[in-house]
Amino acid sequence: MKTRYPIRAVILDWAGTTVDHGCLAPVIVLQEIFALRGVPLERQEARHQMGLLKKDQIRAICSLPRVAAAWASRHGAPPAESDVQALFESFIPRQLNILEHHSGVIEGVVEFLAECRRRGIRIGSTTGYTREMLDVVMRRAAREGYTPEASVTPDEVGGGRPAPWMVFRNAALLDVYPLAHCVKIGDTPSDIAEGRNAGMWTIGLTSCGNEVGLSAAEYQALSFGERAARTLEAEQTLQRGRPDYLAERLADCLPLLDDIALRIEESR
Repeated sequence: MKTRYPIRAVILDWAGTTVDHGCLAPVIVLQEIFALRGVPLERQEARHQMGLLKKDQIRAICSLPRVAAAWASRHGAPPAESDVQALFESFIPRQLNILEHHSGVIEGVVEFLAECRRRGIRIGSTTGYTREMLDVVMRRAAREGYTPEASVTPDEVGGGRPAPWMVFRNAALLDVYPLAHCVKIGDTPSDIAEGRNAGMWTIGLTSCGNEVGLSAAEYQALSFGERAARTLEAEQTLQRGRPDYLAERLADCLPLLDDIALRIEESR
């Protein structure tokens, strides 16, 4: 008799993992709101601590030495918590306005998830977006064939990554346990930390996510050598978070799930 596939669930990130190749939508708006306050951000500064709740990410960006110094030069003092709150309030409507345009499902995601479901794996999701923002993303994703069975946002559980609270809520909604039989997949160090803190297996994604930071068309336009160099740099960044595995895209993860399943079986 065939035994049940030992992986109970995969918990997926959104931008840069399942939608929005290169995680572009937050970067566009973060650069815009800081520029409006007279402190333009470099693209990599706008990607700093991507994956956190957006208010937490804004706070982290404000703490970058160059940004804090530039803010103090423009406004007479480093950014305070009131500035973080004002930036976040400015971020929300602007992000909502462009999310629909930047939430296309990444190639291979729908097929990957169909195979997961065939194996009996439940599908959950976590994000750095608020519920209001994620609802916009989910509407377009659903039209393109991707609908997870559960989705949880930081504002629904009292905090975001790297804390595991969103993962725990997914597990309850999906009725899956133990979490050692579940896999967290995402494109940022905070995704990996979230999964590790929940006691899950973790897979970090490189070419489609925040660390490479290019749209699918931009990535395909690179030479083979340029792609390899950008992907290697992303791998090095993600490796510092000690993921169990790395892959370029979600579509490349099925063999990794099989390896995890084998390791789970061997540990019984």
